[in-house]
Amino acid sequence: MPVESDAELRELLGLRTVAVVGCSATPGKDAHENPSYLLEHGYEVIPVNPNRETVFGREAYDSLSDVDREIEVVNVFRPSEEVSDVVDQVLEREDVKVLWLQLGISDPDAEARAEDAEIHVVSDRCMKVEHQRLHAP
Repeated sequence: MPVESDAELRELLGLRTVAVVGCSATPGKDAHENPSYLLEHGYEVIPVNPNRETVFGREAYDSLSDVDREIEVVNVFRPSEEVSDVVDQVLEREDVKVLWLQLGISDPDAEARAEDAEIHVVSDRCMKVEHQRLHAP
């Protein structure tokens, strides 16, 4: 289920629990600034970064498999060649509704596997930019 329309994007942006794979603790990096923006706009952000114990004062998980709470959206800030592994972890879970691949990130084969599992896929788009565009005052 590739997502293309603004109506679909608005609906998916209404899902509030977001695991950010590759979430960074370094201000200025997109993988830090985007989840920070989401936090400021009421999203529940779950950092996934095996190199950090915490990000934004929240527990950082080593992988999606280690997250012991519900995830609605998986937002990916990892290279395209790592997407297949992320999708493997997504498919092990029953709660993920959306796979969101940030700008410049795509893996058509992995995206197709997620879509086959009835997971919405947003590819090569920035969640922050789309939120700003669709929810601007």
